[in-house]
Amino acid sequence: MSLDKVLIVLYRITGNPVLDFFVGTFLLAFATVVIGEFTASIAYRLNRKHLGSLNNRMVDMNNASITALKAGEKEQFKATNKQANDAFGRVFFNAIALSAAFLWPIFFALTWMQWRFMDIKFYVPFTGVAANYVVVFLICYVLGRILFGYLRPRLPYFRQVQKMIDECGASSRKMDSLADLAASGPKS
Repeated sequence: MSLDKVLIVLYRITGNPVLDFFVGTFLLAFATVVIGEFTASIAYRLNRKHLGSLNNRMVDMNNASITALKAGEKEQFKATNKQANDAFGRVFFNAIALSAAFLWPIFFALTWMQWRFMDIKFYVPFTGVAANYVVVFLICYVLGRILFGYLRPRLPYFRQVQKMIDECGASSRKMDSLADLAASGPKS
Protein backbone atom coordinates (compact mmCIF):
# COMPACT_ATOMS: atom_id res chain seq x y z
CA MET A 1 0.00 0.00 0.00
CA SER A 2 1.44 3.36 -0.96
CA LEU A 3 1.76 6.25 1.45
CA ASP A 4 -0.60 8.29 -0.74
CA LYS A 5 -3.41 5.81 -0.11
CA VAL A 6 -2.85 6.14 3.64
CA LEU A 7 -2.59 9.93 3.73
CA ILE A 8 -5.55 10.62 1.46
CA VAL A 9 -7.82 8.84 3.96
CA LEU A 10 -7.27 11.84 6.25
CA TYR A 11 -8.89 13.99 3.56
CA ARG A 12 -12.04 11.89 3.18
CA ILE A 13 -13.52 11.96 6.67
CA THR A 14 -16.64 14.16 6.39
CA GLY A 15 -17.53 13.99 2.71
CA ASN A 16 -17.43 17.80 2.39
CA PRO A 17 -14.38 18.60 0.22
CA VAL A 18 -13.60 21.98 1.82
CA LEU A 19 -14.05 20.74 5.37
CA ASP A 20 -12.13 17.56 4.54
CA PHE A 21 -9.21 19.66 3.26
CA PHE A 22 -8.95 21.56 6.54
CA VAL A 23 -9.55 18.52 8.77
CA GLY A 24 -7.12 16.39 6.75
CA THR A 25 -4.48 19.10 6.74
CA PHE A 26 -4.80 19.53 10.50
CA LEU A 27 -4.49 15.76 11.04
CA LEU A 28 -1.47 15.61 8.74
CA ALA A 29 0.13 18.57 10.51
CA PHE A 30 -0.57 17.02 13.91
CA ALA A 31 1.00 13.75 12.73
CA THR A 32 4.14 15.67 11.69
CA VAL A 33 4.27 17.22 15.16
CA VAL A 34 4.04 13.81 16.84
CA ILE A 35 6.60 12.20 14.50
CA GLY A 36 8.96 15.15 14.96
CA GLU A 37 8.61 15.03 18.74
CA PHE A 38 9.23 11.28 18.72
CA THR A 39 12.38 11.49 16.57
CA ALA A 40 13.71 14.41 18.63
CA SER A 41 13.12 12.39 21.80
CA ILE A 42 15.06 9.46 20.38
CA ALA A 43 17.91 11.76 19.35
CA TYR A 44 17.90 13.31 22.83
CA ARG A 45 17.92 9.92 24.55
CA LEU A 46 20.81 8.69 22.41
CA ASN A 47 22.87 11.86 22.94
CA ARG A 48 21.84 12.82 26.48
CA LYS A 49 25.23 12.11 28.08
CA HIS A 50 27.11 13.86 25.30
CA LEU A 51 24.82 16.90 25.46
CA GLY A 52 25.16 16.98 29.25
CA SER A 53 28.95 16.89 29.08
CA LEU A 54 28.99 19.66 26.46
CA ASN A 55 26.71 21.79 28.62
CA ASN A 56 28.83 21.13 31.74
CA ARG A 57 32.00 22.12 29.86
CA MET A 58 30.35 25.32 28.66
CA VAL A 59 29.27 26.23 32.21
CA ASP A 60 32.69 25.32 33.67
CA MET A 61 34.63 27.38 31.12
CA ASN A 62 32.24 30.33 31.37
CA ASN A 63 32.42 30.35 35.17
CA ALA A 64 36.21 30.02 35.06
CA SER A 65 36.44 32.99 32.70
CA ILE A 66 34.21 35.12 34.94
CA THR A 67 36.27 34.09 37.99
CA ALA A 68 39.49 35.05 36.17
CA LEU A 69 37.99 38.41 35.20
CA LYS A 70 36.92 39.03 38.82
CA ALA A 71 40.48 38.26 39.92
CA GLY A 72 41.88 40.65 37.31
CA GLU A 73 43.74 37.87 35.47
CA LYS A 74 43.26 39.06 31.89
CA GLU A 75 45.35 36.36 30.19
CA GLN A 76 43.57 33.60 32.11
CA PHE A 77 40.24 35.24 31.23
CA LYS A 78 41.11 35.31 27.52
CA ALA A 79 42.14 31.64 27.52
CA THR A 80 39.12 30.37 29.43
CA ASN A 81 36.72 32.66 27.59
CA LYS A 82 37.98 31.27 24.27
CA GLN A 83 37.29 27.75 25.53
CA ALA A 84 33.88 28.86 26.82
CA ASN A 85 33.02 30.30 23.40
CA ASP A 86 34.09 27.06 21.73
CA ALA A 87 31.95 25.06 24.16
CA PHE A 88 29.00 27.40 23.60
CA GLY A 89 29.33 26.89 19.84
CA ARG A 90 29.26 23.14 20.28
CA VAL A 91 26.17 23.34 22.51
CA PHE A 92 24.48 25.75 20.10
CA PHE A 93 25.04 23.64 16.99
CA ASN A 94 24.04 20.45 18.78
CA ALA A 95 20.80 22.18 19.81
CA ILE A 96 20.20 23.18 16.18
CA ALA A 97 20.82 19.61 15.05
CA LEU A 98 18.40 18.34 17.70
CA SER A 99 15.84 20.91 16.56
CA ALA A 100 16.05 19.56 13.02
CA ALA A 101 14.60 16.31 14.35
CA PHE A 102 11.39 18.21 15.14
CA LEU A 103 11.07 19.68 11.66
CA TRP A 104 12.03 17.03 9.11
CA PRO A 105 8.51 15.52 8.76
CA ILE A 106 7.16 18.89 7.61
CA PHE A 107 9.08 18.69 4.33
CA PHE A 108 7.72 15.25 3.51
CA ALA A 109 4.16 16.35 4.30
CA LEU A 110 4.48 19.50 2.19
CA THR A 111 5.97 17.54 -0.69
CA TRP A 112 3.02 15.16 -0.66
CA MET A 113 0.59 18.08 -0.36
CA GLN A 114 2.22 19.82 -3.30
CA TRP A 115 1.65 16.74 -5.41
CA ARG A 116 -2.00 16.53 -4.32
CA PHE A 117 -3.14 20.13 -3.68
CA MET A 118 -0.88 22.45 -5.64
CA ASP A 119 -3.73 24.23 -7.45
CA ILE A 120 -6.01 24.70 -4.44
CA LYS A 121 -6.30 28.26 -3.12
CA PHE A 122 -8.49 29.81 -0.47
CA TYR A 123 -9.22 33.50 -0.81
CA VAL A 124 -9.23 35.57 2.36
CA PRO A 125 -12.48 37.57 2.40
CA PHE A 126 -12.25 41.30 1.61
CA THR A 127 -8.53 41.14 0.80
CA GLY A 128 -8.15 39.44 -2.55
CA VAL A 129 -5.23 37.50 -1.03
CA ALA A 130 -5.14 33.76 -1.61
CA ALA A 131 -3.76 31.17 0.81
CA ASN A 132 -2.38 27.99 -0.70
CA TYR A 133 -1.78 24.59 0.89
CA VAL A 134 1.49 25.74 2.50
CA VAL A 135 -0.18 28.55 4.44
CA VAL A 136 -3.02 26.30 5.55
CA PHE A 137 -0.55 23.59 6.59
CA LEU A 138 1.63 25.99 8.59
CA ILE A 139 -1.39 27.39 10.45
CA CYS A 140 -2.53 23.84 11.19
CA TYR A 141 1.02 22.93 12.27
CA VAL A 142 1.10 25.76 14.81
CA LEU A 143 -2.31 24.73 16.13
CA GLY A 144 -1.17 21.10 16.25
CA ARG A 145 1.97 22.09 18.17
CA ILE A 146 -0.18 24.00 20.69
CA LEU A 147 -2.53 21.01 21.07
CA PHE A 148 0.41 18.65 21.50
CA GLY A 149 1.79 20.94 24.20
CA TYR A 150 -1.41 20.35 26.18
CA LEU A 151 -1.44 16.60 25.48
CA ARG A 152 2.27 15.95 26.08
CA PRO A 153 2.08 15.71 29.90
CA ARG A 154 -0.77 13.19 29.57
CA LEU A 155 1.00 10.86 27.12
CA PRO A 156 3.10 8.24 28.97
CA TYR A 157 6.12 8.15 26.65
CA PHE A 158 6.36 11.91 26.23
CA ARG A 159 5.74 12.51 29.94
CA GLN A 160 8.77 10.29 30.65
CA VAL A 161 10.91 12.20 28.13
CA GLN A 162 9.85 15.53 29.65
CA LYS A 163 10.78 14.21 33.10
CA MET A 164 14.29 13.36 31.82
CA ILE A 165 14.68 16.84 30.33
CA ASP A 166 13.44 18.50 33.52
CA GLU A 167 15.82 16.42 35.66
CA CYS A 168 18.72 17.37 33.43
CA GLY A 169 17.78 21.05 33.72
CA ALA A 170 17.38 20.83 37.49
CA SER A 171 20.79 19.20 37.92
CA SER A 172 22.55 21.80 35.77
CA ARG A 173 24.87 24.17 37.53
CA LYS A 174 24.31 27.92 37.40
CA MET A 175 26.22 29.80 34.76
CA ASP A 176 27.81 33.00 36.04
CA SER A 177 27.19 36.15 34.05
CA LEU A 178 28.74 39.56 33.65
CA ALA A 179 25.98 40.84 35.94
CA ASP A 180 27.61 38.80 38.73
CA LEU A 181 30.89 40.52 37.90
CA ALA A 182 29.25 43.96 38.00
CA ALA A 183 27.73 43.17 41.40
CA SER A 184 31.10 42.31 42.93
CA GLY A 185 33.25 44.73 40.91
CA PRO A 186 36.50 43.71 39.18
CA LYS A 187 39.85 43.78 40.97
CA SER A 188 42.46 46.16 39.66
